[in-house]
Amino acid sequence: MKKKLQIARKRIPPCEPPFWAQGGHFQTILGHLLPSQNIQGDQKEFLIPLENEKENIHSTYVQGSTEIVVYIFHGLGGSSDAGYMHRTASVAQKLGHHVFINNHRGCGKGEGLAREAYHSGRAEDLSAVIRFGREMFPTHRHIAIGFSLSANALLLLAAKVRGEVGPDAGIAVNGPLSLTKTSLKLSSGANKIYDKSFVWELQRYIKKNRMEDFSLVKKIKTLRDFDEVFTAPAGGFKNREHYYESCSSIQYLKNIKIPMVLLSAKDDPFIPFEEYLNHEDHEFLFIHLEEKGGHMGYLTKRGHLNFERWQDLAIGEYLIALSEKDL
Repeated sequence: MKKKLQIARKRIPPCEPPFWAQGGHFQTILGHLLPSQNIQGDQKEFLIPLENEKENIHSTYVQGSTEIVVYIFHGLGGSSDAGYMHRTASVAQKLGHHVFINNHRGCGKGEGLAREAYHSGRAEDLSAVIRFGREMFPTHRHIAIGFSLSANALLLLAAKVRGEVGPDAGIAVNGPLSLTKTSLKLSSGANKIYDKSFVWELQRYIKKNRMEDFSLVKKIKTLRDFDEVFTAPAGGFKNREHYYESCSSIQYLKNIKIPMVLLSAKDDPFIPFEEYLNHEDHEFLFIHLEEKGGHMGYLTKRGHLNFERWQDLAIGEYLIALSEKDL
């Protein structure tokens, strides 16, 4: 398994930021703001039911021709409309694969459908989507890609925590392996701009889905406080610390028995890259720590002023390697 992933790794050039996108903060912000292509072709909308719940997952399906099914899950405050979601779907589509582009409960076109909130540990929601796909394509190979929050949830699912039906392989991009350490980094220094952005998105999410008396959360300033006041009790946890301890994937990585690529950048402003170290010898984990790239920015230079999306290239190479059934 690792030999084929190592071959794929060698085909991926380093991410070399253009002069105007140096540093993790510029990579993160510009990577989010710069335009992205939308997926092309016919699309079908599915409402995927969640077991023992009244909520549904809203998913967009694009038909392929291969025996590979790819599932894509967004990060905190995102939706299936995010640029990185469409770009990743386009990468899979160009390879001929079937693609499910998924909203977490209450997000995107599923806004207003949720009675409970999603969070970093909702591996069971990812499992529900993959179960749905396996019923449609029982003989295919199933590969999941999780970004940020969903990368952590995907790793939990791969370790068979909070979910039963998982993929055959996966790619976890810029995942917060330790929720405690990530939340602390978010609440310090320049990272407070991301912290406030996440809180604003979550406040909007609660208001749109009418989950709580909005007055309880409208004055919250940090994600740590939000997790204490809302996420933990809403998710059935005793408190913030219980939520973080229960849902941090780092403690479960040893239990993963399917091929998983863990991709992140050393200059990610709020994901501690040190959490990825010491897992290189794991039989099923392939760690790719890029020197530059920020948090899901990965702008690499093309010529003097132009740029390319390095993340799309890397995911494409790893998808090709993970698509082999004898991996």
